[in-house]
Amino acid sequence: MPRPSLRVTSVTIGTDRPNDLAHFYAELLGWPVSADEPAVPGDPVRGGWAQIRPPEGESGPTLNFEFERYFTAPVWPAEEARQTASQHLDVWVEDLDAAVGWAVEHGARLAEVQPQDDVRVLFDPSGHPFCLFL
Repeated sequence: MPRPSLRVTSVTIGTDRPNDLAHFYAELLGWPVSADEPAVPGDPVRGGWAQIRPPEGESGPTLNFEFERYFTAPVWPAEEARQTASQHLDVWVEDLDAAVGWAVEHGARLAEVQPQDDVRVLFDPSGHPFCLFL
């Protein structure tokens, strides 16, 4: 059987704060928020959903932020019997120090452990790790 046409178009990130996280990444990356559905009051399952997309002419996946009722922030580096980060975003930058400063100014925090000289691990407002790299 020939391989059908398949294409990754987006990444969905679970969080307890989808709207806040979408706006954080929109500011970080300079991308517009393309969907922002608030939580339904009194409905713990429908706690909101949001999305950002690359601006016209730029490439990259759409990022969806989906409410997770029982969200637990991952621990990085991994620790035994703790919630681990099963994936993370890698963001290329031209100037690592400037990019770290920008991210921190917009709500990220720098991880204590830094594995490489040309990479910085940070945590977004929900606690997901992400990497800035040269």
